[in-house]
Amino acid sequence: MSIYARTLSVTEYRSFPSFELDLARGVTVLVGHNAVGKTNLVEALQLLTSGRSFRKPSPRELVRAGGPRCSMKLTLEGEGRVIDMGCVVEDGRRAFMRNGKRCRAAGVRGVVPSVLFCPDDLDLVKRGARLRREALDGFGIQLNESYAQLASTYERTVEQRNSLLKEPFCTRDLLDAWNDSIASTGAALTVHRLALLSRIREHLIDVYAGLSGGEAADVSYVPSWGAPDATPLPAVADASSRADRIEAVRARIASALDERAGEELRRGITLVGPHRDEIAFTIDGRDARTFASQGQQRSLVLAWKIAEVEVTREILGRPPLLLLDDVMSELDETRRQAFLGLVGGGVQTVITTTNLGYFDDSALDRAKVVKIGGGSR
Repeated sequence: MSIYARTLSVTEYRSFPSFELDLARGVTVLVGHNAVGKTNLVEALQLLTSGRSFRKPSPRELVRAGGPRCSMKLTLEGEGRVIDMGCVVEDGRRAFMRNGKRCRAAGVRGVVPSVLFCPDDLDLVKRGARLRREALDGFGIQLNESYAQLASTYERTVEQRNSLLKEPFCTRDLLDAWNDSIASTGAALTVHRLALLSRIREHLIDVYAGLSGGEAADVSYVPSWGAPDATPLPAVADASSRADRIEAVRARIASALDERAGEELRRGITLVGPHRDEIAFTIDGRDARTFASQGQQRSLVLAWKIAEVEVTREILGRPPLLLLDDVMSELDETRRQAFLGLVGGGVQTVITTTNLGYFDDSALDRAKVVKIGGGSR
């Protein structure tokens, strides 16, 4: 029996003085007009399962206007245990808790990972590379704590190196002292990314073909530190080959840093490493960012999100909590029905909507429908 989210309760959070939401093990639909707080509840669920919010708020923004503090609690149940995940914001500071004991964000993530799909995600393909990197890393850190630590360490290292590059006294010798840290940490992070993207790719190809009627989609990792026709990296088959792969990437990043040192000194920014890499989508071999229609791009995003669900099952042995925030109105009828058909299979899902007309009667009969603003069904 998988662990599932049972009850969410919030106090003085965002627009809610107090609210408690009992979740179905299957599908819970939150219905109500715009600006009644549906997305706020989705944000709380994401915060208490992943340790992060897609809105990237300051702690004070989580507190209801005029209040000194707020609190959120999510009760998880299954596999013979009950776990309370909590978050309290007070005096402008945010603190996470697990079973009443204070913990870092890492303490709340990974037990029941969440996969969020919101309207902003529909631009994943056509917007800048940073959004795609964040999508991959945000998913990866929920599944593997080593991934999370590497991403955090690498980000700090780049920030420190960039600060040095902006100083008038920065020289190439000083810069070289930081190159090993960038190359070593960046290589380990890159190999984590490549392994995760490989898993996502397997499912994305199949799901997209089903959504599109047979078109061939693909996704690839395009590094900032080497040409696509460079010597292939060793495949990840065991611990030794993984170490070889990290070393191969480290050597290429180090070489690229050395080659571009002069340009970095002139521009005052680190130009090589995972923070500059690209994740590229193609359809029938053509760049999806340039050539795909809006419908094709949206199908790619749907396929990516469904792939995240399946990869979570593979790695953790249980499905994630799927959060669908107001995306039904953004999809045409064909994609909406195709996506709803793929959502099942034992995946606990929370959907927000302003219009129950997007769901057929059979889907609503199987769901728990909660009206935000009064009443439930």
